[in-house]
Amino acid sequence: MKTADPEFMRAINRYHVIDAIRRAGPIARVGITERTELSPATVSAITAALIEEGLVQVQRLPSNGDAARGRPRVLLDLNGAAYTVVGVKLSAHRIGVAVTDARGEPLAELVLPLRVSRQSPGVVADLVEDGVRRCVADAGLRMEQISGIGIGLPGVIDGNTGVSHWSPVLGLSPVPFAEAVAQRLGTAAILENDAGLVALAEHWFGHGRDLSDFAVVTVENSLGLGLIVDGRLHRGAHGVGPELGHVKVVAGGRPCRCGQHGCLDAYASDWGLLRLGEEAGLLLPGDDTPERIALLVERALGGDPAAAALFRQAGSLLGLAVANLINLLNPPRIILTGEGLRAGALLREPLLEAVAANVLPTLREASEILFHAWGDEMWARGAATIVLRRIYEAPWNNAA
Repeated sequence: MKTADPEFMRAINRYHVIDAIRRAGPIARVGITERTELSPATVSAITAALIEEGLVQVQRLPSNGDAARGRPRVLLDLNGAAYTVVGVKLSAHRIGVAVTDARGEPLAELVLPLRVSRQSPGVVADLVEDGVRRCVADAGLRMEQISGIGIGLPGVIDGNTGVSHWSPVLGLSPVPFAEAVAQRLGTAAILENDAGLVALAEHWFGHGRDLSDFAVVTVENSLGLGLIVDGRLHRGAHGVGPELGHVKVVAGGRPCRCGQHGCLDAYASDWGLLRLGEEAGLLLPGDDTPERIALLVERALGGDPAAAALFRQAGSLLGLAVANLINLLNPPRIILTGEGLRAGALLREPLLEAVAANVLPTLREASEILFHAWGDEMWARGAATIVLRRIYEAPWNNAA
């Protein structure tokens, strides 16, 4: 079996040590031993190799006793200078870029407001190139110093091959977008569904840092789901992760832009709410701009009963989908994020009511629901974690 391979096991142990240092650093070797349940000898051997590679740095502090007599305490932390990576977040209306160090700390960030969804994939790749080069220069770096680029966007994304099979940003046809960006910038690029990158970022920086299993639901122009299972991002067949936005909530219901009917996206995403608002006469037909969804939210919060009903329906159907997620997987925590939560209690209250009404009684207390606001820079920072994760898992991935 694969797990009986000594090299593979060493790679797994190495990653667990790095992960313990990342989460709890600066940390002593004894603390790593307690967190990983590896033997002190194994931890010492792995950390020595990581220090030699430059991934981990040593901090020597005075002992808790008499500093003159006691041996200094040795703490280990990730070396932020070991790598520099770039994260890119693509949405229908803008491109977010962040340059981070090996700890995921931002060195430079920028947001380009653009109608990305109106452009061809080739033009989008050109825009990403321009944004990355500008942000790298703002960080005082050269492209030769970048270890990789992580790109997140909504849709059916194959994270293994870097192909977008369907995306509201890149269109309905398969696009090898990671390869297109890599060729332009001369640096390895990784493509991932944007909900997956948020799940990774929550695992590294946010409300999932203390967990090995949790779910993230993103509510924006489209709806997404990122799952962390046993500390790793879950992907299904062909490297494609779960698609919450295309779960059917109304049999034979409203048409969705994916070509099917009754999808959650058609009722609860910004795109779906704009279509519903147009049909209700609340908005004139137009593009899916942030200004138009903001106007619909303003009308709803201002007391327009028809607009408010749309957001209550969106919250109720989204809550039903979250309840089914709990009934199926029972994750200890579900984190909801994204601009689509801007309607506040108008959407959040029916969402929580639907969860309470549809979750099995024995599971209600087991899954915690949190709301976590993310800005554009955090989405891009999340994309950078894809690259860092791949780097730190490299021996594991090579053995897999």
